[in-house]
Amino acid sequence: MSNTSVNSSFVRPVTFFINGFSNISHAKYYYMFLSVAYVVTVLGNSFIMSTIYLARRLHTAKYIAVFNLALSDLCGNSALIPKLIDMFLFDHQDISYEACLANMFFVFHFMNMQSLTLLALSFDRLIAICFPLRYHVIVTKSVMFLIIAAIWIFSVTIFAILVGLLTRLSFCRSTVVNSYFCDHGPIYSLACNDNSINIFMVIICFGLLICLPLLLIIFSYFCIALALSKIAHGGDRIKAMKTCTSHLLLVAIFYLPVLSVNISAFTGYLHPNTRIINNSLSHIIPPMLNPIIYTLKTDEVMQSIKDMYKRNKVNLTIERNIKRIGRN
Repeated sequence: MSNTSVNSSFVRPVTFFINGFSNISHAKYYYMFLSVAYVVTVLGNSFIMSTIYLARRLHTAKYIAVFNLALSDLCGNSALIPKLIDMFLFDHQDISYEACLANMFFVFHFMNMQSLTLLALSFDRLIAICFPLRYHVIVTKSVMFLIIAAIWIFSVTIFAILVGLLTRLSFCRSTVVNSYFCDHGPIYSLACNDNSINIFMVIICFGLLICLPLLLIIFSYFCIALALSKIAHGGDRIKAMKTCTSHLLLVAIFYLPVLSVNISAFTGYLHPNTRIINNSLSHIIPPMLNPIIYTLKTDEVMQSIKDMYKRNKVNLTIERNIKRIGRN
């Protein structure tokens, strides 16, 4: 690999080499699977966003957050998988220093947006169940837009700092990244100068962006459980719980793989191949499943889809009748 020296003690690489799997035959089939998962993700999240945009009944504060989740899912996988396909199916594994940092920023930013949007949705469910009479006063569309704008600004800022701190590192030895994209951990570990501030930022980000939102979501559901225990009628309790099932499934699908990967990395050695499989599945599977869960598990979305189908069917029938009359 060719390097460009800024001075005698600081070396910034021209390119990084993304290694991918090591010593695994037929790895291309796995990347092809990720490509298929990407197609499903694009179709599913585009469908959910189109449904929310077209269905008036979904123009509510809750579905502003759901739209943002679908957008984050779509953008996150679009930042990751097309580049991955280009690298490993078309053998373009060299990536420029600047492009690598940009790729890292967008992948982590949109993954974090998923985490923070799930927190915003838990706030919506908390107010809806614990303060039902005040829900439409507290959780307005304006309030949800402000929450979404705040988490975008916060996420962009934190990852601009995280990625920006990599520019102070010198890479005077290897520039081979043992991952499937420009992953933060494998890159800062290649540095030959002090990377303690980068390690500190990883701990801060893990606590602030993964653990804290999850703890707040757990606390919100503890409050919801207390509120539901005070509902005397069992039917009302089940109806309230049904409004939370989609969100709980999304939380489990997103946080469990992310936590398992990060805890394994912190507590002991994680083989690069194992890290690649765990990380790639935790990046790809939640965005692929989110629209399916929201479509199948949410009555409002299903009813909106049925209403739009019926409306389109009626419009097509009217158009055919008009054409028939015109011919006669």
